[in-house]
Amino acid sequence: MRTRDLGITIGLGRPGPLNAITDVAGVRVGHATIIEGDGPLVVGRGPVRTGVTVVVPRGKDDWHEPVFAGCHRLNGNGELTGLEWVRESGKLTTPIAITNTHSVGIVRDAMVAASVEHMEPRAAHWSLPVVGETYDGMLNDINGFHVRAEHLREALDTATGGPVAEGNVGGGTGMVCHEFKGGIGTASRVVPADRGGHTVGVLVQANYGKRAWLRVDGVPVGAEIGVDEVPSPYDQVRRPAADPPPGSGSIIIVVATDAPLLPYQLERLAQRAGLGLARAGGTGGHTSGDLFIAFATGNRLPAEDEDHPQLLSYDVRTVGDIVIDALFDATIEATEEAIINALVAADTMIGRDGMTAHALPHDRLLEVMTRYGRGSQTTGRQPA
Repeated sequence: MRTRDLGITIGLGRPGPLNAITDVAGVRVGHATIIEGDGPLVVGRGPVRTGVTVVVPRGKDDWHEPVFAGCHRLNGNGELTGLEWVRESGKLTTPIAITNTHSVGIVRDAMVAASVEHMEPRAAHWSLPVVGETYDGMLNDINGFHVRAEHLREALDTATGGPVAEGNVGGGTGMVCHEFKGGIGTASRVVPADRGGHTVGVLVQANYGKRAWLRVDGVPVGAEIGVDEVPSPYDQVRRPAADPPPGSGSIIIVVATDAPLLPYQLERLAQRAGLGLARAGGTGGHTSGDLFIAFATGNRLPAEDEDHPQLLSYDVRTVGDIVIDALFDATIEATEEAIINALVAADTMIGRDGMTAHALPHDRLLEVMTRYGRGSQTTGRQPA
């Protein structure tokens, strides 16, 4: 179930055919989901509610070809490895992986190994992959280190175009968003033909936010469906002095486009993802890691090889400022809808120690949206 399946339209722009990041030609997404055990937390044994999600910019056969990229930090209490090289070179040279906070290292190392295997024989055999994280320790045995190298391989091997699984999948398996169950979400926009007709796709791993701040197309849904009606997992915390306050957490946002953009333009695009986050109710709080990366496939950048001097320079294109404004709008709207799609797709999950993250109830969401003049009364998930 997705937001538009409920009759709720976000923003003014037109989605791509899949309303997903995979509407950008060549982009692929894969997940490895790990759900094991129930009951009290036993570190190293579970319960386990975690995984890995990957975004592959040009598909499995073109890892050796970089894409122009840019990045932005709204708040830095998080990790997205490899960004210094993105800033320095303006290029993304590996797929992007997202997992939980304490599994970044093993996923990064596994990505290095996979990247080296995919490099051209005469290419430089080094890799600085981009691997991000959000914290799933409320539901998952995060200190048990259950994500392993084979899970990154599984996500890469299953990465495909087409519809993208959302909600409790991959890196989003154990995540909480606006004190509801969160996770993976995606959306896209196609800019008007007179502005180039380019596609912008966004994928988020949403694990942030206070309930009262949640907005859906401007409607104060979080205030209307309060924690007195749908309990917050933070209310179940047994050690309030030691655990993060309500609304803690992070979000990783990946923006892709087929427009021919240069790195400085992609940095600007990544910044606009923060406006989409704000529209949904994100505030970039102190304990939140709000980290964004944008890449563009509209220029071809063959891997450099000193034996082929024609590759010592690139012939690249770019767009003008009228087009970039349309891409900004598309990024903002696709980011907002991707976050709401993550909430709508996610199911109630019981994790360690019986901690429960309740799903956003579809019927109540529709009731609130209709009362504010949005949406339609379509049957969806009942309150959990």
